[in-house]
Amino acid sequence: MRPLDPRLLRYAAGARWFFAAGAVLAALQTVLTIAFAWSLSQAIVGVVEGRSLAELRTEILVFAGTTIARLVVTWASGSVSIRGAARVKSELRSRLYRAIGRLGPAWSVGRSSAGLTVLGTRGLDALDDYFGKYLPQLILTVIATPVIVAVMFWQDVLSGVFVVVTLPLIPVFMVLIGWATQSVQRQQWDTLSELSGNYLDVLGGLSTLKSFGRAERQLTRIRVVTERYRVATMKVLRTTFLSGFALELGASLSVALVAVGVGMRLVAGDIGFGPALFVLLLAPEAFLPLRNVGTNFHAAAEGVTASEDVFAILDEAADAADATATAVHPGGGPSSAATAPAGLEFHDVGVSYDGTTVLSGVSARFAPGRVGVLTGPSGSGKSSLISTLLGTVAHDGVLTLDGSPLPSGPGERPWLAWSGQRPGLISGTVADNVSLGEASVDPDRLTRALALAQLDGWDADRECGVAGSLLSGGQAQRVAVARAFYRALRPETRVLVLDEPSSALDHETERRLAASITELAAGGLVVIVASHRRRLRDIADVELALTPAVAKR
Repeated sequence: MRPLDPRLLRYAAGARWFFAAGAVLAALQTVLTIAFAWSLSQAIVGVVEGRSLAELRTEILVFAGTTIARLVVTWASGSVSIRGAARVKSELRSRLYRAIGRLGPAWSVGRSSAGLTVLGTRGLDALDDYFGKYLPQLILTVIATPVIVAVMFWQDVLSGVFVVVTLPLIPVFMVLIGWATQSVQRQQWDTLSELSGNYLDVLGGLSTLKSFGRAERQLTRIRVVTERYRVATMKVLRTTFLSGFALELGASLSVALVAVGVGMRLVAGDIGFGPALFVLLLAPEAFLPLRNVGTNFHAAAEGVTASEDVFAILDEAADAADATATAVHPGGGPSSAATAPAGLEFHDVGVSYDGTTVLSGVSARFAPGRVGVLTGPSGSGKSSLISTLLGTVAHDGVLTLDGSPLPSGPGERPWLAWSGQRPGLISGTVADNVSLGEASVDPDRLTRALALAQLDGWDADRECGVAGSLLSGGQAQRVAVARAFYRALRPETRVLVLDEPSSALDHETERRLAASITELAAGGLVVIVASHRRRLRDIADVELALTPAVAKR
């Protein structure tokens, strides 16, 4: 667990602003601390020597001014920390959500949605302590400690030697504590993610569990994970308290050595009262920032752990983007596209999940202006073959469009329009759902897309509700199909893919929808439909029959 991950500066521009402002405030605080110690020591020496208040006016004014200035700088440091944390959290959240979108559904399937939710919410919220408590002390340690030690050397060389010799004890304690903290903090974070996932699974299947009388059994499962989280949290707290004691003990003993040495030499007359008092006031300030770094490290540990997971996802998305950038875009190659046959081609495509082969050796060609239908029993790989086009599954073989290889990973596909088995509607109007992802709605294209999806006459401002809760199953499915049609009507779209587009429709509506699909194909699109329905099989110009792990033409 590193005190400062360099990726924070790379992925969050707000962090750079925070460090710049923090460095200025730390330098100012260091100067004020030295001025405060000097003015206080001189004022006390003056009182001991019997000087009047008028003679000590300068020292008293400096003391009062530095006291007020230190309060102002402390307030400014807290304000900068709050603003910096808010800005960095916002930037990292935005990058995290975009990275998850770029990595695609295939990446998300293998991860807990609850874990990702906790990571993007509570995990990043824990950065408040990281920026509010830990990093300001880390910056202050880098700037203040060397300057104060140098001033102590200037006033009293022997005291400076004592500090230089004892100061490294605190980093040693911090390293040892950091090793212990890393394991218990990771255990706590992993247990929290597991607890969130279990709780979400139970909520998602609660109606089914109650139907079969199994809801009460899930209480034991949640109780066990909750107990594990309690134990992990107590381990973190125990480590925090023990480490805090160790750091306080080390710093106190180090300051005590300086104080004893100064006191003995003061009695012997080897050092003046003024320099001795000045050094004694500065000694705790030399150890304080470093000690606070160790103490606040535990408060920031959860945020550091969560940020490491965020950075890992961002790195993975960046690697995927680099790999996608090297792929040849459709139509972006040389003149080979002019001589290659037009259309979409699968060349010996295979798909496997966790070592289990779902598709093997699929080779087929779908020409523009014709409707291709994927048929076969459930589990034969129709949706998996479509997923190869979407870039959401890893696959063997090559896909080409007009002779140009298609990118195999996640990324933008402006040439593709698609509708899946589930509508996937958002809370909003019909227009919001149909034009999903576009900055503005093309009213003419929207009207035609609704008509082709057998929603002509619908009010585009009609509310759909969360996940289409205000619509019937057939209506929600047609809105999703209209979304694909809306995209298919763009000039750059070359391929339209529909996965079970009529499974919730009556026979008459399905017949009209089939006519719309044929009409779109006639406009020059490559159309691929996966379906079990006879009506859609009847409009097929090409039928690709799939069986599990085997493809037949």
